[in-house]
Amino acid sequence: MSPDSSDRILNRVTIRPAAGKPGVEARLPYDRGMMQRLMATFPRARWREVEGVWFIPGTTAERRLTRFLAEQLPPGGDHADAKGRDAHEFDPIDSPYLEVGDELLVRTPYSRTVVAQMHAIPWTWWDAETKTWHVPFRSYDELWQRWPEIEAAARRNEPEERRKRREAEWTPERQRRAAVVAAERRRHRYPVLAGDLPPPDQPVMTERFGMLVFTEIDGEIADVPDPAGVYAHADPGAGDYVWAGWRRPALEELIGVWASRTEAGPAEQVRGWWQPTREELRHARREARVRERLQERRRLDAEAAT
Repeated sequence: MSPDSSDRILNRVTIRPAAGKPGVEARLPYDRGMMQRLMATFPRARWREVEGVWFIPGTTAERRLTRFLAEQLPPGGDHADAKGRDAHEFDPIDSPYLEVGDELLVRTPYSRTVVAQMHAIPWTWWDAETKTWHVPFRSYDELWQRWPEIEAAARRNEPEERRKRREAEWTPERQRRAAVVAAERRRHRYPVLAGDLPPPDQPVMTERFGMLVFTEIDGEIADVPDPAGVYAHADPGAGDYVWAGWRRPALEELIGVWASRTEAGPAEQVRGWWQPTREELRHARREARVRERLQERRRLDAEAAT
């Protein structure tokens, strides 16, 4: 979605008329709270992965989206930002993970704790290009309250700290378990509930191995529970499990997958697979990109060696 004379910019959102059908396309910075509110307000909205935009159908889509975006900023937003700036000057957060500009910019090593804390701060959004969280000054008090946990999680996930933890935790028992899991992964099989089989040749989410495409199910009964606890989801009380062969999905396959609006429930987890959420899809696509880059690098190295 490159800039165009017909584009409108409102609250960091680029809006333009959709081509070929009534509606608008909107590019939004990733703000989890806003995404949830957008999907609740516009249930017919669809995410177009290739273009990186939301398509909202309807002849009145632009007017409805404009009204929705106007409601996303709280009343007196400018005044709230000024109060937040004053609060920062009076009691600043001094940290290598925080920069101050027109907004508060937070950059940390990846941490699920950090992500969860940042998602909980109102009006915060994620810039994937710069890998930066943007926090408006109106949310400074909330950031200040959550900062000790954010900074502690960031320091725990510095590469050197993670290396030290891995060395300390790499006990003989963990080595044995890792070897069992690796051996199971090489067998490319996964137990799924016989009465609720996954769709063939479609990417779905699993607990142990992440996003998979199931290729064949021959009906062989899976022995569960396994002694090493590799497949913790398998519950013998739920019924018989059968082995399903699998492969990793290609990035192109993941582009066309529709995300679930809700997280997997207990029944979906017990059967062994579920439709991925948007966050799970984003993570799987990142992994697929890395795999394809590594495969391309190996191919080029092999060609150079011959």
